[in-house]
Order: sequence, then C-alpha cells, then structure tokens
Amino acid sequence: MKRKGIRSVFALAGLTLSIACAGYYPARIGVGITYVERTPPPERVEVISVAPSPADVWISGYWSWRNPEYLWVPGRWERPAPGYRRWEPGRWRHHRNGWYWVDGRWR
Repeated sequence: MKRKGIRSVFALAGLTLSIACAGYYPARIGVGITYVERTPPPERVEVISVAPSPADVWISGYWSWRNPEYLWVPGRWERPAPGYRRWEPGRWRHHRNGWYWVDGRWR
C-alpha cells in the first residue's frame, strides 16, 4: 500500500510539472497545425464602437480558415481575466508548408 502511495505522489508531481511547463515551451511546428496554401486576405477596417466599460479591451477581427475559404471573424470588446491587462492579437505566420494561424492571448 505504501509503495502505491509513493507512485501516486510521483505521478501527481509529474502531471503538475508537465502542466506548468506546457505554457512555457512553444508549440512544435507541424504538430496539430493546419497549413493553408493561399495567402490570407488583407485585414478589414473595422468600426470600433464605444467600450462597454473602461476595463474592456478591443480584440480586433481576423480571418479564420474554414476549408475551403477564409471567413472574417468580427472584432469584439472583452474584459481581461484577472491578472491580465493587454491582448496580444492572433496572426497568420508563413512556413514552408504554407500559412498557419497563431492564436491571440492575454498578457
């Protein structure tokens, strides 16, 4: 019984460490990424409405790939999660395999 408990502690420690490191290491190119051969269209000019509150941050619209074409996702106001202030917008990046999307995130 004691040996089983120690294994559980090590398993839990390993899981905690892997979760903690997951946000630190960048994703490997080609793993779970959809590549698009066509260049994304130019960004649209959006009319930004008045913020619902001084705490809200504008998140710009972007082109999303919905096979077989790009689809515009309009911008929106969003309140940052506690501890975050700034939105780092998503972007299309080019790789030898084509274009791929990098999600935006809070900083």
